[in-house]
Amino acid sequence: MTTVVTGASGHVGGNLVRELLAQGRTVRCGVRDDVQALEGLDVEQVKADVRDRDSLVKAFAGADTVFHLAALISVAGEMGGLVQDTNVKGVANVVSACLECGVKRLVHFASIHAFQQSPLDEPLNETRTRVSDDGLPYDRSKAGGIAEVLKGVEQGLNATIVCPTAVLGPNDFKPSRMGQVFLKLYHRKLLGLIEGGFDWVDVRDIVAGALAAEEKGRVGEMYLLSGNYATVAELGDLAKEVTKVPPPKMVTPMWLGRSVAPFAEAWASLTKTEPLFTSESLAALRANKTIENDKARDELGYSPRPLLDTVKAVYQSFEERGLLKKGG
Repeated sequence: MTTVVTGASGHVGGNLVRELLAQGRTVRCGVRDDVQALEGLDVEQVKADVRDRDSLVKAFAGADTVFHLAALISVAGEMGGLVQDTNVKGVANVVSACLECGVKRLVHFASIHAFQQSPLDEPLNETRTRVSDDGLPYDRSKAGGIAEVLKGVEQGLNATIVCPTAVLGPNDFKPSRMGQVFLKLYHRKLLGLIEGGFDWVDVRDIVAGALAAEEKGRVGEMYLLSGNYATVAELGDLAKEVTKVPPPKMVTPMWLGRSVAPFAEAWASLTKTEPLFTSESLAALRANKTIENDKARDELGYSPRPLLDTVKAVYQSFEERGLLKKGG
């Protein structure tokens, strides 16, 4: 049985590939340029770009299951149309290629960002309205991707959808934005933290949820894979518990961060660097605090682990790669 993973070199993808190999599966990885997360793994690598439907048809040929993770995460707007092209039109290409190749099962990775966060005082679950045209570009794109999968279901595609919250955990090779935060906390390179928080989920729990969705997820259904809510300051405290390195004492109020963000973005654009925070990333930190995963628990047997265990795994993985050494 051949299993295809798009976005295999990403944080979730790299962990998913490892688990698929542990199950004894034949794994084909759709990749573009960065393959660091796949080094040393017994997988087939094929060039695949979700914006190029023909490359997907070649990648999906003979596949039983496709896990579609390839996406463009953006906290800086449309990125010249790349967000829409990748996260919406790209999903349409994936759906089309799956139908042409006779793929038996598609597990599509969407995001909690596809759902309207308000009202904030009511729990968010799969019944919540998805983001519409007035949402942030990335949020709109993830909602649009779900819509494309559901169109495919109407055409006979056997597909199910998982929607993780914010990802933390081991094998973060790039590393991710939050991985960089944990490294900067360890090396004391952060002057302060920002007010706000999010629901954080272990990458290993996402993988377990996706594999359960492949086996038991209902066709056309969405499953929220959430974890535990924590503020950024609380993450700093958990990091201290693991590393014994105290986090910065200063926590910038959200109102001040929102005032400064446009200037930080402008400076980053001028200097060709990545801003520490943007207006969009700050909006995410004001999201709904109660993300229900009852449906995933009941139907998939989903059970996220404590956040402290995740933070421990983050630093253990970084230590194994030598990133906790001085200057790492």
